[in-house]
Amino acid sequence: MFGPKCQSCGMPLSRDPKGGGTGADGTPSAEYCSHCYVGGRFVDEQMTCSEMQDRVLGKMRDMKVPGFLARRFGAGIPQLRRWK
Repeated sequence: MFGPKCQSCGMPLSRDPKGGGTGADGTPSAEYCSHCYVGGRFVDEQMTCSEMQDRVLGKMRDMKVPGFLARRFGAGIPQLRRWK
């Protein structure tokens, strides 16, 4: 439906206003969004998976996404590449 998603937060990369994160050499990342990955590093390297889930749920709440959908989306975060 939305194509590839960020392997840190789960956001569809097609929804990233910057088109995705960047590697250390400035090349676009095919795995991570610009909110999570810039210059070859995670924006918040100390963040835990449960903190990411809380952040994503908060953002979805701000976007008025129904709670059951937000929780379902957040439940998939531990399965993403960054958290395995």
